[in-house]
Amino acid sequence: MASKNWAISGEYIESCNCDYLCPCIYTNPQEGATEDHCYALMAFRIDQGESGGVDLSGQKIALVIRSGKVMADGGWIFAGVVDEGADEAQRAALAKIVAGEAGGPLGMIRDNLVSDFRGVEYAAIEFVKDGLKQSVNIPGIMSYEIEGVASRNGSGNPYYIDNVGHPANTRLALARSKHTKVEAFGLELDMLGQANNGHFAPFSWAG
Repeated sequence: MASKNWAISGEYIESCNCDYLCPCIYTNPQEGATEDHCYALMAFRIDQGESGGVDLSGQKIALVIRSGKVMADGGWIFAGVVDEGADEAQRAALAKIVAGEAGGPLGMIRDNLVSDFRGVEYAAIEFVKDGLKQSVNIPGIMSYEIEGVASRNGSGNPYYIDNVGHPANTRLALARSKHTKVEAFGLELDMLGQANNGHFAPFSWAG
């Protein structure tokens, strides 16, 4: 087995502008989004991570994606954020991972689906998990708040969708968004109280 240059794992939170439940998830994503463009905002808290001897544990990254009506058609606008709290070595390693330059899932996305890469910014990333309530805030760039859709079985757990072709995980919790906003990289979206789509899950990447 080939050795891995880097590996990161932890938790992820996402909101997109599609109506709940986003058709991109269950159509692989071959059918149209519920709007003319799909905006997907994702943030990742790295609980364990390493790249070339650099410890990445405790760092955070985020992604901004805008695709056309059908995500599988490519032509995506793509950009990333690295937490400004990372030191110089961590910033360099994470920027390469976020940009897809270090391979792994984001490398596959960059190589096959992205036509307009708008770079990596450094900013404070607030990542909050409180039961079914999840939120991300990156001042001046993006913010969103989602809440897991609780199962009626009384367990307090959300519904899940399984065996999906998503870069974060094959099993995603289902959630609705209370607000979704992006105001960076030449993109602008501001949705409040529309109960649009969200997900959260553990993630594990390597390259």
